[in-house]
Amino acid sequence: MNNWWQDVVYAARVLRKNWFSTLVILISLGIGIGANSAIFSVVDALLLRPLPYPQPERLAGVWLHSPALAIFRDWPSPGQYIDLQNGNHSFEQMTLAQTRPWILAGREQPEHIDGMRTQSTLFTMLGAKAQIGRLLLPEEDAPGKPPVAILSDRVWKRLFNGDREIVGKTIVLDGTAFTVAGVLQREFSISSEVMPSENPMDRVDIFTPLPLGADAAQQRRDENYNILVKLKPGVTVQQAQADINVIASRIQEKDKRDASFGMHITALQDEVVGDVRRALLVLLGSVGLVLLIACANVANLLLARGAAREKEIAVRTAMGAGWMQIAGQLLTESVLLGALGGVVGLGVAQASLFVVRAMNPGNIPRLEEIGINGAVMAFTFGVSLLTGVLFGLAPVWRALKIDLNTSLKAGGRAGQGDGGLLVRRHRLRGLLVISELALSLMLLIGAGLLVRSFVRLQAVPPGFSADHVITMQMSATDRKYKDEKLLAAVFRDIEARTSALPGVVAQGQVGVLPLTGSVGWGSINVEGFTPNPGQELQVDMRNASADYFSSMKIPLRMGRFFSEHDTQDVERVVIIDDRFASRFWPNGDALGKHLWFDPKRKLTIVGVVGSVKQYGLETDGKIAMYFAQQQFPSNTMFLTARTSGDPGSISSAVVSAVHGADPTAVVYDARSMDERVYDSLARQRFASTMLAAFATFAVLLAAVGLYGVMSYLVTQSTRDIGVMVALGARSGDIIGLVMRQGMELAGIGILAGIVGAVALTRVMASLLFGISATDLVTFGIVPLLLAAVAFAATVIPAWRTTRVDPVVALRDE
Repeated sequence: MNNWWQDVVYAARVLRKNWFSTLVILISLGIGIGANSAIFSVVDALLLRPLPYPQPERLAGVWLHSPALAIFRDWPSPGQYIDLQNGNHSFEQMTLAQTRPWILAGREQPEHIDGMRTQSTLFTMLGAKAQIGRLLLPEEDAPGKPPVAILSDRVWKRLFNGDREIVGKTIVLDGTAFTVAGVLQREFSISSEVMPSENPMDRVDIFTPLPLGADAAQQRRDENYNILVKLKPGVTVQQAQADINVIASRIQEKDKRDASFGMHITALQDEVVGDVRRALLVLLGSVGLVLLIACANVANLLLARGAAREKEIAVRTAMGAGWMQIAGQLLTESVLLGALGGVVGLGVAQASLFVVRAMNPGNIPRLEEIGINGAVMAFTFGVSLLTGVLFGLAPVWRALKIDLNTSLKAGGRAGQGDGGLLVRRHRLRGLLVISELALSLMLLIGAGLLVRSFVRLQAVPPGFSADHVITMQMSATDRKYKDEKLLAAVFRDIEARTSALPGVVAQGQVGVLPLTGSVGWGSINVEGFTPNPGQELQVDMRNASADYFSSMKIPLRMGRFFSEHDTQDVERVVIIDDRFASRFWPNGDALGKHLWFDPKRKLTIVGVVGSVKQYGLETDGKIAMYFAQQQFPSNTMFLTARTSGDPGSISSAVVSAVHGADPTAVVYDARSMDERVYDSLARQRFASTMLAAFATFAVLLAAVGLYGVMSYLVTQSTRDIGVMVALGARSGDIIGLVMRQGMELAGIGILAGIVGAVALTRVMASLLFGISATDLVTFGIVPLLLAAVAFAATVIPAWRTTRVDPVVALRDE
């Protein structure tokens, strides 16, 4: 123990004495370890840490799918829930839920709140407890009971000031009185990752009963509910999938659904993680490569320092120190460096997580739960220890190969045994540089692919013009709006008031705004099209006002837009997009054709507009149709207003215009369309930015490593250079010799990196858009960039050889 402490004290003195190189090493290690700890903290929260519910591994969601209709995940209906409930052999518990927005009245201004209608089993399955009052009761799952509401802790404190007498009081939601029955504990929450919704939602704050009557089994096509199940003990997801496959085939036959119709079950953990898993694993692998490059760089620095300590080690060996004592001392120094690098790394990790939260990639679930906890601390400690040993092996190996006679006869000139202007005499250092260059090229190519993919994605036309457009949601839920004519009239009034505002060029309203996460599709009949048996047509459905297309600059391809004359008193009309028209009427004769739900009330096509990217720039979505808002009014709409100046400056005036038409209306989620487009690319931007940052740091480390090797080579070869000059060698010859050896190292590293990148980028294929994982442009340009960096790192040490005075160099000998 005493010897170990002496090694630690001596190591600390050595590090303090060489403070500059120690600082460089700590910065390299701190960034490498910190990046690993930051990404691991995200992986820990998402992939390793269980969800905050009892037995989360037994929880799962059930979804519909029809791949032939480009529907890969759809919400089930109450009728399908009843079928599952009656026919399954795998579920211990089931619950049906439906997320929906509520408008809370009785305040100075009505308040929009994300809510959920659900059965009592939801709270049982998820282990919810009430801090005051009670939760939903089983008898409230049936019709006929007084309406009650359960509040989240968040909304209880925010809107009701934590009133502990709230139980038994009445609140008004969408014009209906609900009695508050209880408040959930603070720890319980349901987010959009746990219960994905058809409408944009953050976190559920009010829960109300979802009573199922005797007619629930007949509600087959009302497919906008969530089904959550708890598997029986010992039942796997695969076994449950086989079970529901049988039920889905019965539903497909009974309801005459598309031949590709089916159901799938997804573990709740996988539901929450979603498509983030692969991007996270790619980033984790990338920061692992960065750490390896940092270790190789530190090993090279320690080798250089070790060369200066050759005589010290030789003297200690001559005085009787064993190889284990020498190795122990050197490893103690490297492990101490690793530990200090870990401390710096924790600070870097904390700062990195702050940056991640500030970037708010949008697609990282449980973002608020990500932080430096015990698991991350343990990971950082383990990585610090491992890296300390890893980069410490190189100087230990070199020290054990020291020739005592050569080192002691060097007469105080440390490292003379390493003389010679040839890299092959420094194979270990050369190998480390090659490794750094190869790994950094792999990261550079990966980052280049993501950046090129992101640039291509940004260039995709969305089908509308997002600049100078302010958007917001508005809800009119007063009881009087059960009269559709009154509802249509208030939205006409909002249109008129908004259009009259100074600075508003055009305004419109739409039920489902692009790039908001809102969905809405269904089946429709098309004139002249008879689906084959087992075939079904599903289209996106949106209701829009007369001027919506003008406000978004969605082009008119044929016919006309809606007008103020398209009311409920005249013929029902629709507008379709050009993809819809080209599919069914490729000759351009779509106008005047009919669509219908009910053959007695057909809808006439009066216009064809350009298609828009509804769900993301990377996907085409389904063919789409638009209903006239005045003929099919909805309580909740998105308002769009194109302005002549900054759209944010007119936001409050638009809100006032809405309240002028109806003081009880609620306006929320006000954002410019540019912001919505920007946020829709958050996942791709985050991945490309992170990998580009890691790659840049890796290249800097590799350049420093190559520069260090070539500088060391020149410094240790001063005598040889002097001899060469004395024998008549020209400066160009010596520069060429150094440059050739440096570029040989770079060439080998680049070739190895290209081979590694081919394997690495295949894992990234699903993260790319518009380019292949072996994109020739990226694989051609990036190696040239790295070669240029390597050239710059080599040319400076090479140029220094011209400053060697042969007289001085030989006299020193």
